[in-house]
Amino acid sequence: MDVILLERVAKLGQMGETVRVRDGYARNFLLPQGKALRANKANLERFENERAQLEARNLERKSEAESVGEKLNGQSFIVIRSAGETGQLYGSVATRDIAVILEENGFTVGRSQVSLRQPIKTIGLHEVTISLHPEVEVTVSVNVARSEDEAVRQEAGEDLTGREQDDFEFEEDLEDEAEELEGEEEEATEE
Repeated sequence: MDVILLERVAKLGQMGETVRVRDGYARNFLLPQGKALRANKANLERFENERAQLEARNLERKSEAESVGEKLNGQSFIVIRSAGETGQLYGSVATRDIAVILEENGFTVGRSQVSLRQPIKTIGLHEVTISLHPEVEVTVSVNVARSEDEAVRQEAGEDLTGREQDDFEFEEDLEDEAEELEGEEEEATEE
């Protein structure tokens, strides 16, 4: 299906371009969201008549997104979650959770604006991209920790998952050496 884009759509095209997309993508996403019109003579004339208004509205939204982006870019947010000894979360941190954290801190961001390839499932510092506008993206840092104290230590650069894992491996090595010594003592008593 050919559509006329009413705004910039990532990986598809700029405003005013006529592009060919799959029927389902057009019917289920582009047309209902108001991002495109079916490409026909009537809609092409309508677009040309409204082009100045659409460009002005797009420019206004972009400038608003840039002003919010300047405040939001580089910010760090703390998320407290339960996790095991190795740093594996019992749940996960998804786009909804990040949107809620941002809203609690005074930024109005929708779930669909949070770009997260897969849910966060470990403690630590994670970079998350927020798409405020098709042309404006910012990056925030999400500090996932078990407690506020742990979040501060992670922010300072301490790796909380590796140290506990190393201690565990060290204990296993001590147990192996103790078993070897017992085995040697038993051989010595048998002789």
